Amino acid sequence: MQEIYISTDVESDGPIPGPYSMLSFGSAAYTADKNLIGTFTANLETLPDASADPTTATWWLTQPEAWAACRSNLESPQAAMTRYVTWLKSLPGKPIFVAFPAGFDFMFVYWYLIRFAGESPFSFSALDMKSFAMALMKSDFKKSAKKYMPKTWFDDLPHTHIALDDAIEQGALFCNMLKENRK
Repeated sequence: MQEIYISTDVESDGPIPGPYSMLSFGSAAYTADKNLIGTFTANLETLPDASADPTTATWWLTQPEAWAACRSNLESPQAAMTRYVTWLKSLPGKPIFVAFPAGFDFMFVYWYLIRFAGESPFSFSALDMKSFAMALMKSDFKKSAKKYMPKTWFDDLPHTHIALDDAIEQGALFCNMLKENRK
């Protein structure tokens, strides 16, 4: 069964799920040859007992377009995560969670999947693009940030802090890294 790389980006109102909410997430499903075979996005209602982190709320004030985008067409976390599981299971291969950084995005997605859908099609694992870049560039972890990556890895795609835009951009970056690795 082929792997389908699910590049995912999360927008939240704080650093961890539970006390804070995942506001929006987007996923772009890519094959290894950079064929974008599908996308998924959802804007979520906040958790009933959660509140916004003051530092994150201040940052959101600098991103009015992204804020407006993630606060429109809200749906319950249960409805969104149930739809997400159905979408993931409909893909023609094994879904592999990919993010930059995976530690943040996977934490939110996994927590919401287990709490609201009762399962995770990703199991317990995620592929971290920064760690992959570290290995490819044979660098220290601190030197594997995007500013140190070869420009040839980047497609001309926007990074808008709108979850789906960023998932598509980072998915293309991942596929370019994967191609470099397989040369």
